[in-house]
Amino acid sequence: MENLDWLKSFPALTQLEAPARDILTKSARIVEAPVGTIGYREGGACGAYVMRLAGQSRVYKMSASGREILLYRVTAGETCVITTTCLLGNSNYPASTIVEEPIRDVIIPTAAFNQLMIDSAVFRRFVMTNYGALISDLIVLLDEVAFHSLDARLAKLLLDANTTTISRTHQLMADELGTAREVVSRQLKRFEQKSWVALGRGHVEISNRAALEKLASS
Repeated sequence: MENLDWLKSFPALTQLEAPARDILTKSARIVEAPVGTIGYREGGACGAYVMRLAGQSRVYKMSASGREILLYRVTAGETCVITTTCLLGNSNYPASTIVEEPIRDVIIPTAAFNQLMIDSAVFRRFVMTNYGALISDLIVLLDEVAFHSLDARLAKLLLDANTTTISRTHQLMADELGTAREVVSRQLKRFEQKSWVALGRGHVEISNRAALEKLASS
């Protein structure tokens, strides 16, 4: 890769040392993938560090019964904590990922990643800073799953959309919450009976944001 203009997407790397830039020039490559592409599967080997330039993917865990729970999403300017974990620990992927919006990624092969971690203080600091921030996000998720009721988590999911109309199916919301579609549908119906939301085909309209905010913070 002769052109390293993509580094502008990661301001923390603007002061990258010359030898590190040389490694990236020789080893890094840009790849693109459409919606629905499986980035990696649980149990698979990790072969590269991924830096997201554009698009979005969903990282999820699947239970033996086929139930899915969302772990986090990777968007532009971010890296993948599970990929970093696998590279640092020389382990296989413990989860899976799928593209939700067309992605454009910088791929750094394992050998180059390891060399950069040894030789470049700037790159090493970037990796560990991002890793720490993403681990914190996962701890927040663990806290929500372990200590918050489903209705509160559902309320937060609706509020996090940052819009009055949420165009999302009950199944998709159930996947993100790690529960069954029927459970989400029943809870949304209760919200509707309280006039907190209005339900439509494939979307939910927020009617009482204050009530949802109170529930989400409980």
